[in-house]
Amino acid sequence: MSLYIDADACPVKVEAERVATRHKVQMFVVSNGGLRPSQNPLVETVIVPDGPDVADMWIAERCGPGDVVVTGDIPLAAKCIEAGARVLRHNGEVFTAANIGQQLAMRDLMADLRAANPLGAGGGGKAFTKADRSRFLNVLEREIRATKG
Repeated sequence: MSLYIDADACPVKVEAERVATRHKVQMFVVSNGGLRPSQNPLVETVIVPDGPDVADMWIAERCGPGDVVVTGDIPLAAKCIEAGARVLRHNGEVFTAANIGQQLAMRDLMADLRAANPLGAGGGGKAFTKADRSRFLNVLEREIRATKG
């Protein structure tokens, strides 16, 4: 069992490391750079080359049944679910085989709406809250326990 973190713009790396350490789970923090490596022997920082979706491909090629992946990237989540991994967002929302199709459709719809807006109006997503962090910790704990049986 491994824990994979899609680390670019992930606000819960420290929390994930605490949970992984408590359960003695190997954790891979994957990005294209700019991260300070952890001194924790259970945490491997993986720096991939620059390029679109290189970190995503690295994770998708390695994860499988019994693994947990943390990402906000919906196409990556779909690939990981297809590979048999459990997948959650950094706010604790769980991606599943039952909801990933809807998530992909909504992502595509929102991309189309943004492209059709000539003024570029619209903002980023909701702010990350303490409640999101707490929900993430609870869900990650549950997902790791479920994979360990």
